[in-house]
Amino acid sequence: MSTRQTVRQTGHRRMPSGEVRVVLPALHPAQQHVRATARRFNVVCCGRRWGKTTLGIERLLVAALAGQPVAWLAPTYRMLGEVWRQLVERTEPITLRRNQQAHRLELLTGGVIELWSMEHPDRLRGRWYARVVLDEAAMLRDAAQVWQQVVRPTLTDRGGDAWLLSTPRGHNFFWQCYQRGQQHDGEWQSWQMPTSSNPYIAAAELAAAQRELPADSYAQEYAAQFVETGRGVFRGVLAAVGATPETGATAGHAYVIGVDWGRQQDATCFAVLDSTRRCLVALERWPQRDYGEQLERLRDLARRFAPDVILAEQNGVGLPLIEQLQRAGDLPIQPFTTSNASKAGLIERLALALEQGQLQLLDDAVLLDELQQFSAERLPSGVVRYTAPPGHHDDCVMAVALAWHAAGSASDLVLW
Repeated sequence: MSTRQTVRQTGHRRMPSGEVRVVLPALHPAQQHVRATARRFNVVCCGRRWGKTTLGIERLLVAALAGQPVAWLAPTYRMLGEVWRQLVERTEPITLRRNQQAHRLELLTGGVIELWSMEHPDRLRGRWYARVVLDEAAMLRDAAQVWQQVVRPTLTDRGGDAWLLSTPRGHNFFWQCYQRGQQHDGEWQSWQMPTSSNPYIAAAELAAAQRELPADSYAQEYAAQFVETGRGVFRGVLAAVGATPETGATAGHAYVIGVDWGRQQDATCFAVLDSTRRCLVALERWPQRDYGEQLERLRDLARRFAPDVILAEQNGVGLPLIEQLQRAGDLPIQPFTTSNASKAGLIERLALALEQGQLQLLDDAVLLDELQQFSAERLPSGVVRYTAPPGHHDDCVMAVALAWHAAGSASDLVLW
């Protein structure tokens, strides 16, 4: 569905009928409610695929078709592409001038649409707008300063309004703005719109996502809840204890081994997981052992458990050790490259397994302490970094996470 708005000829370009119809995005009921109850400064905290881009484009176009200058602001340049494409397509019949490089559209109505990356927010100084849309506002770096010193002043000349649209990212400046709207703070209004309020998203898809994601991830990404990421990452740790240590393989069972190599003050840790019964059966950890001894201990574990896969971190000292084992050809070892993104995938998958009771752990004091202390830190970019807090280690956590990853089916095993 779509909405059409008639724009009368302004004299900049002759058209036989003297008017042209512009197609506006159609809004579903939840979006219509937001529009109907809006104030001057509007904060929409929404789940993924709720339709914030559609709402934002509609809000910009309505003002621009009325002859007003408007702006779309995004945290990064790369996030402008799809919005620019849609705006160009919808305004094509009434575009007087288009500057692709500057992301600027001048319309026959007198309205101007500009798109800006907030990677360099000071470039916005000196501009004035009747309306701005700040996309993914929770991801904006130095958001409070940018809003107060750059964005808010652009609305002064015309008493302009603003739309802050985002999926939540912890208790940051976007959360503060949301709280102002909830407290009916003068010109502020805010809404919490979960993905489920979009009637075009199937309930079965949401149910599947809820089964597959850790509770905190689903709460943030789909339920549009402000999750505080400073707390522990793993839930149900003590309830997961119940595995029995083993010294060798059980007939008919399959095994995998996760390897986290030690660096400097870190220990090397090997985690053996029975992928048939989904339980940890051996955990070996040695600080400050020479690499030759570590390789022999790994070979000893492999002789006893005959693993299908040994998944080992290859960062730092891991690469030459893995290459040495691969040249020898006596172990089924595969490398795993750890980045912030790949580590997040490992940790979130392990967290989901513990939360849903899919994995049994050994009653190992070091492992349990590491799991309970492990935390998440949100970076200024909005990205979450998983790490052990200062003074703690995550050797066992990483080894178990690698083993759990390797225990998946061959199609699930992604070697980053």
